Amino acid sequence: MGSFVPVASLADLAPGAVLGVEVDGLEIALARDSDGDVHALGDVCSHAEVPLSDGDVEDGALECWKHGSQFDLRTGRPRQLPATAPVPVYPVQVDPVTGTIGVDLSAPVTP
Repeated sequence: MGSFVPVASLADLAPGAVLGVEVDGLEIALARDSDGDVHALGDVCSHAEVPLSDGDVEDGALECWKHGSQFDLRTGRPRQLPATAPVPVYPVQVDPVTGTIGVDLSAPVTP
């Protein structure tokens, strides 16, 4: 199993919200979908190099605010142009007792 680093609290991330965090010098966008599941993606749009954490969660994707590219929350693959390259996705674990969100930076999902 990976090493999950605590990065935020579930109380800080409402369904449909995005939160930017920095972990060991790496920018991560935490996104909570409408089902309440938490996802962790690299926080830099692969097209315009702007923070994805300033975007919106919509239909299982994180939409970049600058040009509208949408990245699948589970795979990091772009669903909408102009982005064509994926962003990394990291495993997430939520402690059921404390609500602490942990991210495993050692095992990014590579589409």
